[in-house]
Amino acid sequence: MKKITKKTYLDWYEQMYFWRKFEDKLAQVYINQKVRGFLHLYNGQEAVLAGALHAMDLTKDRMITAYRNHVQPIGMGVDPKRVMAELYGKATGTSQGLGGSMHIFSKEHRFYGGHGIVGGQIPLGAGLAFADKFFKRDAVTLTFMGDGATRQGSLHEAFNLAMLWKLPVVFCCENNGYAMGTSVERTANHVDIWKLGLGYEMPCKPVDGMNPVTVAKELDIAIERARSGGGPTFLEIRTYRYRGHSMSDAQHYRTKEEVAEKQKEDPITYVKDIILEKKYATEADLKVIDKRVKDLVIECEKFADESPYPEKNVMYDSVYEQEDYPFLPHKL
Repeated sequence: MKKITKKTYLDWYEQMYFWRKFEDKLAQVYINQKVRGFLHLYNGQEAVLAGALHAMDLTKDRMITAYRNHVQPIGMGVDPKRVMAELYGKATGTSQGLGGSMHIFSKEHRFYGGHGIVGGQIPLGAGLAFADKFFKRDAVTLTFMGDGATRQGSLHEAFNLAMLWKLPVVFCCENNGYAMGTSVERTANHVDIWKLGLGYEMPCKPVDGMNPVTVAKELDIAIERARSGGGPTFLEIRTYRYRGHSMSDAQHYRTKEEVAEKQKEDPITYVKDIILEKKYATEADLKVIDKRVKDLVIECEKFADESPYPEKNVMYDSVYEQEDYPFLPHKL
């Protein structure tokens, strides 16, 4: 495993703080109706992504996830300005403004979405891993899902084939406690989601998802197992989201006291405390990072605001291969 050093902690702090502020800005502009439709924010779950990126080889490994997917592509190397532009529906976005919040995508940076269908990405992640094994590309695919998606039948089909063919894939359930507004306790007769792997004799275990160090260590083991031909792993990464399922979520299913208690485990605070305790940086140093982060978020907002909307023909060109498709008006 790559060493976790002073630089690691400082990078983690800046990355996680940026992801948090990026999402906060999206919440703000959503209220101002600059972003429309659904908006699912990642606040509270940043340690999962930070740990995963540390364990991955970003020159070849892949990632696919569900619709809470704004900051993952940024972590994989996508320009955050283009991600925000996509949420604005602008032509400069990652999918020319046609994908929006739930469908960020970047083949160049090996980020394969953003999927609006619950659990739809699980067999696709196994498919990516199958292609890598078939073409002997030495890559591993991290396939993320929420706790609600683990109740989909496609998960079991993907698990079965992944074990049968020893695919280089790591299945990661980001268990934030609630499938929309339904608690894990109400979706099955047990709360240990990781045990779903036992039926396939797949290596599986629970992981503390509020600690990037723990996530990095467990994912490193799983990734190396997959890369060496040992097949898949299923990790239940236990985390917590501080905002609602989406911006329209009134959160009647949980109390403010519950959220406040979980905020005491904030992964950004955890990393910051270690930095200060080990004297990796001073409060003044961290304030410089904070300002750099906030300035970048402002740049992203400005870029998205000033970018043009896509031309209408782009939408049709992306759907219809036949240029003289007879059911389109001659003038768009």
